[in-house]
Amino acid sequence: MKRHNFSAGPCILPGSVLQKASEAVINFDNGLSLLEISHRSKPFVDVMENARALALELLGLEGKGYKALFLQGGASTQFLMVALNMLEKRAGYLNTGTWSDKAIKEAQLYDDIYEVASSKDANYNYIPKGYDIPTDYDYFHCTSNNTIFGTQMKEFPNSPIPMICDMSSDIFSRQLDFSKFDIIYAGAQKNMGPAGTTLVVIKEEVLGKVSRKIPSMMDYKVHISKSSMFNTPPVFAVYTSMLTLEWLKNLGGIAAIEKENDKKAQLIYSEIDLNPLFKGFSTKADRSTMNATFTLVNEDLKETFETMVKEAGINGLNGHRSVGGYRASMYNALPLESVGVLVDVMSELERKA
Repeated sequence: MKRHNFSAGPCILPGSVLQKASEAVINFDNGLSLLEISHRSKPFVDVMENARALALELLGLEGKGYKALFLQGGASTQFLMVALNMLEKRAGYLNTGTWSDKAIKEAQLYDDIYEVASSKDANYNYIPKGYDIPTDYDYFHCTSNNTIFGTQMKEFPNSPIPMICDMSSDIFSRQLDFSKFDIIYAGAQKNMGPAGTTLVVIKEEVLGKVSRKIPSMMDYKVHISKSSMFNTPPVFAVYTSMLTLEWLKNLGGIAAIEKENDKKAQLIYSEIDLNPLFKGFSTKADRSTMNATFTLVNEDLKETFETMVKEAGINGLNGHRSVGGYRASMYNALPLESVGVLVDVMSELERKA
């Protein structure tokens, strides 16, 4: 039976990527596995350089003063690295969910952090708007997509100070003016590759302005100077991310995948709004294209619905405990067909009820 993977992460990957990655584990370089070759060998150095170049190309940031890095530690380590490299006196954070809240807590270890706005008052079911960003702060930090709560920033402010964005769960999914951002970071496992590496894209000119001494492993400038090879990189995660970026480029890039993502989102949200048995969690204006969150109006139907979901081969639909209900994560590689199967199950439940 075909499985339909709506897991929030690690993400679904294209079949062609999984095939090539699995082959490389057995034979990548003249009989040697990808997992056992030297990370300093030319075959893997070429992989790293290609992955970094593809990231900048797809984001439209080639030749604009940006560097791409593939680091380790997930977005959670970036919460700390951002503060170490950028925070001198004070910074402003937009609090839109669990991950931005965690980023704030890490930054508070080093200095005073100001919440420019928060949606915590409504359990993060909307994106705050109309806030002011202080001009004398070191930077402004936001989270583009909130996996747990199913909200997404549809517009970004014209920040008067460096803007930093955690794009872990919607990187490469939609067209944006990425040059508005000075640092973008994203854990690969949400929309780009397997767990184990984190893409960090940095405008070089914003670095080197803090007075503190930064440990080498946490210093962006060190990683840039070593071409993202300061320490042994996560070779499999970087290679598979490179394959995924090549797959996306061959599809037609971000513009092409955005059209597919919009179709998937329109299909699921239409069913949520039209089917009286379901209710969406997030405010309509701020609904995420990547993560649709919803609940059953009548919990008595829970067992029936979940049995139908299982029989349809649907995986990873349970919502986060902070919201409950269900969460359909529709990352780039999820086919429209899978969303159609879920919608059919939801419609069938209405007919049975």
